[in-house]
Amino acid sequence: MIFISLETVSLTSYILAGFLTHSPRSSEAAFKYITYGAVASGTMLFGLSLIFGMTGTGDLAEISTRLPEVLASGQVTALGLLIAITFILAGVGYKIASVPFHMWSPDVYEGAPIPITAFLSVASKAAGFALFLRFFYSGFSAQGLLDSVDWGILLAIVSALTMTVGNLAALPQRNVKRLLAYSSIAHGGYLLMGGVLLTSDGLSAILFYLIVYLFMNLGAFYVVILVANDSGSEMIEGYRGLSSRSPLVAGAMVIFLVSLTGIPPFAGFFGKFFLFKAVIDEGFYWLAFIGLINSVISLYYYARIIKAMYFESAEDRESFYSTKSTFALLTVFVIPTIFIGLLNIFYSLSGNITLQ
Repeated sequence: MIFISLETVSLTSYILAGFLTHSPRSSEAAFKYITYGAVASGTMLFGLSLIFGMTGTGDLAEISTRLPEVLASGQVTALGLLIAITFILAGVGYKIASVPFHMWSPDVYEGAPIPITAFLSVASKAAGFALFLRFFYSGFSAQGLLDSVDWGILLAIVSALTMTVGNLAALPQRNVKRLLAYSSIAHGGYLLMGGVLLTSDGLSAILFYLIVYLFMNLGAFYVVILVANDSGSEMIEGYRGLSSRSPLVAGAMVIFLVSLTGIPPFAGFFGKFFLFKAVIDEGFYWLAFIGLINSVISLYYYARIIKAMYFESAEDRESFYSTKSTFALLTVFVIPTIFIGLLNIFYSLSGNITLQ
């Protein structure tokens, strides 16, 4: 049922990506999305079929119970289990756009309509991590089951590569949609830091960051929609002089971008803090350091958008058109981005006062 649910989400995503049938870019995005998605789904289904053949069940709780038994009895080899889990991980890696399964993401995000891109950047990632957590926390969490391979190190390497490739690829981008697509890949790498640990702290860090990411990323894409409707451009040049034409929209974009970078006191900082803390507590200091370096790298390409809004002027550009509903929706995204962070500060301070 998990696989069917995931594929139902995927099918609707394929349709949405090609929604603009008159647009060659949208059609190309849908074609690439379907092609890559079909291969990934087939790969994951093959891995699931191997697990079913080993245990005779598709229930995750039963799988967690029976796999150690069949491994101990010699009916299943550690190599066979490794192959099955690798196929499943490959399918999940596609859903969350982790390296080396990220190639589809920038082209699909750039070609799809902006609202659909915003949806895909959050929904596909959330669905992929939901699948990842269900399988590895419920199905493969039995003591000693994954000991044949150091999955923590393997996932840590994938996490480091994903955030690094995403951030480095975003540096030269001029199209804001494509820039945010690579940014989304990098954030998938940050989220994988929590997946390195099959612990409650790692799980909590992933869930918290997904909630935070929803608000700050959708908020950033909403500004992209507003600017594209106003200037007809998805390029960074379309943001020139936005601070003078619409200070509130420009200010909101700064909040979203700073939060995506992970600068306090915004929610993105606390999301990354919990992820970094989870890996540091388990001794993965090098992974936390790579995550910190990548956050600094991301500041550069986010700052290019801020620079265009505040330090570059637009020639012959009329005032920015906005309505009350525009600011109302911006507020829906801005308030959680600010106050989730501030509430964490208040909670920490109140906890310290109570302890004292």
